[in-house]
Amino acid sequence: MLGLRFSLRQRIYFSMLMLILLSFVLTGITAFYNFKRENDKYNLDRLTRKEKALNTSLQYFMEENGGTIHQDSLALKFSDVIVEMADVHTLSVNLYDLNGNLLISSTAERFDDLGFDLDMDYTVLKQLITGNERPVVKKKINSKEFSLAYWYLLDQFQRKIAIVNVKYDKKNIDDGELTRFLGQLTQIYVLLFLGASLLAFFLSNYITKSIQRISEQMKVIDLSSDTEPINWKSNDEIGLLVKQYNKMIGKVKRSAELLAKSERESAWREMAKQVAHEIKNPLTPMRLRVQHLLRTLDSDPDIAAEQLKKFSNSMIDQIDTLSGIASEFSNFAKMPKANNIVLNMPNTVKASLDIYLEDENTNVTFENLCDTEPEVFADKDQITRVVNNLVKNAIQATEDIDDPKIEIELYTENDTCLLSVKDNGVGIKPEQREKIFVPNFTTKSTGMGLGLAMVQHIVHAANGDIWFESDDQSGTVFYVSLPLYTSENE
Repeated sequence: MLGLRFSLRQRIYFSMLMLILLSFVLTGITAFYNFKRENDKYNLDRLTRKEKALNTSLQYFMEENGGTIHQDSLALKFSDVIVEMADVHTLSVNLYDLNGNLLISSTAERFDDLGFDLDMDYTVLKQLITGNERPVVKKKINSKEFSLAYWYLLDQFQRKIAIVNVKYDKKNIDDGELTRFLGQLTQIYVLLFLGASLLAFFLSNYITKSIQRISEQMKVIDLSSDTEPINWKSNDEIGLLVKQYNKMIGKVKRSAELLAKSERESAWREMAKQVAHEIKNPLTPMRLRVQHLLRTLDSDPDIAAEQLKKFSNSMIDQIDTLSGIASEFSNFAKMPKANNIVLNMPNTVKASLDIYLEDENTNVTFENLCDTEPEVFADKDQITRVVNNLVKNAIQATEDIDDPKIEIELYTENDTCLLSVKDNGVGIKPEQREKIFVPNFTTKSTGMGLGLAMVQHIVHAANGDIWFESDDQSGTVFYVSLPLYTSENE
């Protein structure tokens, strides 16, 4: 359960259900105790009325028998009528003599079988003698709670002739009413809970629907393009949130534009410095050679004629260097938009490597380890440029190696096509590895350091990735991964 993450709608819904359940429990407990209190009072009043009715019946029976009955004849006279009266009034009736000895009972069970003493409790007898007209005793036997009420049976001369006892099981009286009450309450609460659950569900959806709409609009916000503010007509808490959000978006967009402008300006300034530096490098020797040639023409025209050919060759080399710098900068600065098509990677890589595989001066090998013909969705010219750049870098990294080897492999792994270019050169120094894809960074004495930055840009534009592993002893391996083509890649 700790790992579960609930949405705001679910949290609101569950919170409502918990509040509903809590209110039901509290109201149920209150209703239960209130009912129990009222039911106890009602039962007590009802039993009092029954006892009065029983006593009236006993007095009526006494009148029919002359208004009085001798104590020796009590058991005989009441043997039948006591059972009948108990049935009529739904009570357990016992008759004692004035000394507390049991004379007759309306139940078939003996008192001692139920756990009672056959004789009346002395304390009850004492209460009757001292003036308590109706003492009540509560007893609990075998988890059952009994209530026993006592009073004197009087004849027509108001003389005490016997003691009447009424016994009832309090639990049996309460349970019937309580069971009915709990059953009705449960049915009502189940119906109320179902209705409240549906209401809570719709309310939680209604409350979070507005937030969900805002979330959907936030998903399509793009700071790089014109983004419409979120419209919210209601001037409620969500309206205030939307208002502040629109203000924040405006500020963030302006800040992003300023930051992007500043980064572009900074990048181009650094690039301009690098270009100027690279151009100045060949210009300086060119200027010195021209000055030297002019001095030679003035002092010795014959020697100047011989040096003119050497000068021309040197100038051509320097011009080629300047042209290479201009081309490299142009390729990086004017990266054309990718024209992605479905490419057969083995054929594309093989075509890019043909010029190196046929060159006897390079030891380049290519091995296709793919079981099938993997396809990717990318620009053919740009992928060719990636392969050429990595191979050229590998060749340059092995220039000072006695037995240079460049091994290129193509294989698939999971849902990607992997290209590896491995050389046995000197490797990349640890302090240089973090900057290897940074524009203007290079480990070579020539070039502007834009090649790998351009390669990374192309690979990332094709939703791929590029990384390397390097060691001073075994050289460097560059890896390029591109997602295999599916209709979703387009």
